Amino acid sequence: MPRAIRIHEFGDSSKLQYEEIPEPTPKPGEAVVSIEAVGVNFLDVYHRMGVYPIPIPITIGQEGAGVVRSVGEGVTSVKVGDRVAWTGIFGSYADVNAIPANRLVHVPAGLSTRQAAAVMLQGITAHYLATSTYPLKAGDTALVHAGAGGVGLLLTQIAKMRGARVISTVSTAEKAALSRAAGADDVILYTEQDFEAEVKRITDGRGVQVVYDSVGQTTFDKSLNSLAPRGLMVLFGQSSGKPDKMYPTALQKGSLFLTRPTIVNYTAERAELEARANDVLTWVQNGKLRLRTEFEFPLKDARAAHDALEGRKTTGKVLLIP
Repeated sequence: MPRAIRIHEFGDSSKLQYEEIPEPTPKPGEAVVSIEAVGVNFLDVYHRMGVYPIPIPITIGQEGAGVVRSVGEGVTSVKVGDRVAWTGIFGSYADVNAIPANRLVHVPAGLSTRQAAAVMLQGITAHYLATSTYPLKAGDTALVHAGAGGVGLLLTQIAKMRGARVISTVSTAEKAALSRAAGADDVILYTEQDFEAEVKRITDGRGVQVVYDSVGQTTFDKSLNSLAPRGLMVLFGQSSGKPDKMYPTALQKGSLFLTRPTIVNYTAERAELEARANDVLTWVQNGKLRLRTEFEFPLKDARAAHDALEGRKTTGKVLLIP
């Protein structure tokens, strides 16, 4: 019998249960995939804790890659034996899963399923942030929080591809080195420096055109203060908790903009999903986008993976291997 990581109640990592699941069969429009690598994301932590409520019991995880083992009626986009990857599909913390075929993308030759699983959610997130939410261009300066995290490292590289200047924030000297290696022009050690003051110093008081903030509560106010007039605050995560209540009048100090994007709205159409995934996977394949996948755990050790992620003990991407 295949096995999976399931939750029956919300809470800490002890709620992750490694248990047997029924062998899936594909419904019309689905493909059953043998999973070879699973991406671990803070989104999974939010789901486990109930921050973003989901129906339970459920097999968590929304990102992975593997090989198609069977297809349902009407499926022509993939066939048995194809290597595929996905994001946004529950049931990914498992040996096998039935997935809507129109949400699967092909893994290019020369790219491993580990690499594909490592880059789907975070890579596509970085892609839409830098190309659509705020289309970075030469002359722009972006502030990237958590610059050594999975999205941060990828976002920095894509921002540099587009000619922008990147200021990142990190918590340790080791993470600062990783952020610089990804291309950050300036790195702020927020545990020792006031990042708002440093951004103003680095930009000669002008501020930045865009802030990419996945941290939330502890950075939100200072992030707003770091923006140039008519700048955009992009809150795409909340690893430190929800920001305190903010009134729209807080944006008037610089005619500022605020958005809270999610990947769902930037990949809703099949064509957009394919375009973003193909860009990201091709960049990894040809070396334009470098991945950091230092942390791999067996699927059964999902609790340890979540503890490491929440404890900020990881850099880059965390993978589970069934």
